[in-house]
Amino acid sequence: MARIAVGGFQHETNTFAPGKATFADFERHDGWPGLVRGPAMLDAVDGLNLPIAGFAEAARAAGHELVPLSWCAAEPCAHVTSDAFERITAMLCEDLGAQGPFDAVYLDLHGAMVAEAFEDGEGETLRRARAVVGDAIPLAVSLDLHANVTQAMLDHASVMAIYRTYPHIDFAATGARAYRLLEPLLAGARYAKALRKASFLVPLSAQCTDFEPCASLYGRLPGIESEEGVVGVDFAAAFPPADIAECGPAIVAYGRDQASADTAADAMMAALDAAEGDFVNPLLGADEAVRRALESTSSKPVVMADAQDNPGAGGSGDTVGLLEALVKGGARGAVLAVFTDAEAVAQAQARGVGASFEADFGGKSGQPGQRPYSVTLAVEALGDGVFTCTGAMLAGTRTALGPMALLRVVDPGSDVRVVVAGTRFQCMDQEVFRHLGVEPAAERIVAVKSTVHFRADFAPIAAEVLTVEAPGAHPCRLDKVAYRNLRDGVRLGPGGPVYRRAGADRG
Repeated sequence: MARIAVGGFQHETNTFAPGKATFADFERHDGWPGLVRGPAMLDAVDGLNLPIAGFAEAARAAGHELVPLSWCAAEPCAHVTSDAFERITAMLCEDLGAQGPFDAVYLDLHGAMVAEAFEDGEGETLRRARAVVGDAIPLAVSLDLHANVTQAMLDHASVMAIYRTYPHIDFAATGARAYRLLEPLLAGARYAKALRKASFLVPLSAQCTDFEPCASLYGRLPGIESEEGVVGVDFAAAFPPADIAECGPAIVAYGRDQASADTAADAMMAALDAAEGDFVNPLLGADEAVRRALESTSSKPVVMADAQDNPGAGGSGDTVGLLEALVKGGARGAVLAVFTDAEAVAQAQARGVGASFEADFGGKSGQPGQRPYSVTLAVEALGDGVFTCTGAMLAGTRTALGPMALLRVVDPGSDVRVVVAGTRFQCMDQEVFRHLGVEPAAERIVAVKSTVHFRADFAPIAAEVLTVEAPGAHPCRLDKVAYRNLRDGVRLGPGGPVYRRAGADRG
C-alpha cells in the first residue's frame, strides 16, 4: 500500500479579461466547492465529476492511503493575484512538508494559470512541490484540455493526464487515468517524456470534440498508446486567451524509452499538422443569428451561444450585445442565461415578484466599448441560486450562486426573459433555468453565455445550435487579439496570420 498526497489548485486565466482572481474567489463555493484543506477535502469532492474525485476513487480501490492537502478553483478571469498564488501554494507545500513522507503525490491542476508574477502558474506550483518532496518521488498531474503545456510542467511532473473531451465530461475519468499512469511508477518504473508544441493556435469555438477535426484527433490517442513501448499520449488544444510565450496546442507523450515517447509525440503532431485546414469557426453576428433563430419552424428550441461573453473563459457575463439583438429583432419565447448583474438581482429581490423597475442593465465590468442597457425589467421569479446539476458535465454538483432572478424585458415588440445572478457562472446545465421555473425545451430560443460546454446538456434538446459573435472578453477570432507575449512565429488560428513579436530576432 502506498501513501499518496492529493491536492489541487485550478484556474484558467484569460489575460485579456477584466478582474483578477483573489484569494476570496478561491474560497467561494459557486459551481465547485470553495477552498477546502485537510481531512474535509476528500469528502467535499467525493462523487463529483472532478479529476481529484476520479483519482481518489481509483487509488482507494487499489488499496492506497490518501493524504488530503487542499483543493480549490476559481471562475476564469484575468491573472491570479500574487496574494492568492502565494497563500495557496504555501498551503500545498506546508502540508506536503508536514504530513510526509509520501510514496507519491497527485495534483489536480488546470494548465492555463497565469499569476501576476509567473506566466506559468502550474510550472511554478510544481517546482515548489518538487522542492519539498524531492526529485525521486513520483508526481502525477491531471490537466485540462485547454492547458497551455509548458516545458516546466513536463520537467517537474513525472506524468500528466489531459482531458480528452470538450465539453469536459471526462473530468473524473482523467483523474482515474492519471492514477493508472502513476501505478507503475509506484513499483519503480520511470518514463521517458516528449513534448511537441504546435505552430498555430485554435480558438475555443473550434475545439469541440463532438466535431471534426477534434473528434478524429482525440480518437487517435488510444491507437498510438497501444504501440510498443508507448505508455501514454495526450493532446492539449490549449487556451489562446492566455497571452504567454508557451501558449498553444501541445502533444505530451510518455514511453518506456525515449525513442517510443518521441515516436508517439511525432505521430500525433503529424496528425494535428495535417488537420490544420480542417478546423472551422462558424461565428454569426448577433443580428444574423437572431434572424436565423426566428426562421426555425421546429418544435425544439434554437440554442444560441454567446461565445465571447463566456464566464467559463473569462467573460464578464454582463455584455448586452446578444440581449439587445434579441429584443430589437422581435424574438419571442426567448430566454438567456446566465447574465451577471448583482444590482439588478438586489432590486428584484427587494421589490418582489410582479414588480417592475428601470435599470441600467449589465455593462458594468469596465470593458472598453461596453455600456449598460437602459431597460424596464419585470420580476417573474426569484431564486437562491442553490440547485443540483443534472447534465453530463456537472451531474451531482450542488451550486451556491447566491440570490438570482428571472427578469422579463418590458418591450411590446418582443418576449425576452433573462436569468440573472450576482455571481458569474457559465450556463452549461439546464437546472440553472429550471430552478427559476423555466423549462428550456419548451422555449423557442435559448441563449447561453457559454462557448462549447453547454453542448453536453443543451445540444440534445436543440433544433439547431448557433455560435454568436457578440461583444465579450473571450476572443474567438484570434487574428484580432492584441497579443504581446506569444513566441515569435505562431499562427493566430489555423491557417491564420503569423504573429511577430515586437523586438524578436528576424534572422
